[in-house]
Amino acid sequence: ITLKGREKLCKAHAGAMVLPIISQMAFGDGGVDQNGTPLETTGNEVQLRSELLRKAIIGYAFEAENTTCTYTARIDKAELADMAISEMGLFDTEGDMVAYKTFAEKIKDDDMEFVFNMKEIF
Repeated sequence: ITLKGREKLCKAHAGAMVLPIISQMAFGDGGVDQNGTPLETTGNEVQLRSELLRKAIIGYAFEAENTTCTYTARIDKAELADMAISEMGLFDTEGDMVAYKTFAEKIKDDDMEFVFNMKEIF
């Protein structure tokens, strides 16, 4: 969870604000170094290093005694063909990135649909 995400949770718990809905998942190719190793995350990220596409959340599910929420988004066949995806983030309706993850490159073929799940764990 990013610093901005933690700040919003803190304010919402105090009653100082209403927590905005997580509405989008973004995908990028800036999550690895020149050797293909995933870059460390700090929690201070406010955007992807190299955003390629942002998609609406198409579903969510609660797990682990309702302390984990898995958000789902889909990249359609025609989107990001032959691109190497290596980072993703969750964005709320105010446009703030509230969670961020880097990972090994996933090559998106032009005849495949990708479905990504990202967990928010409390």
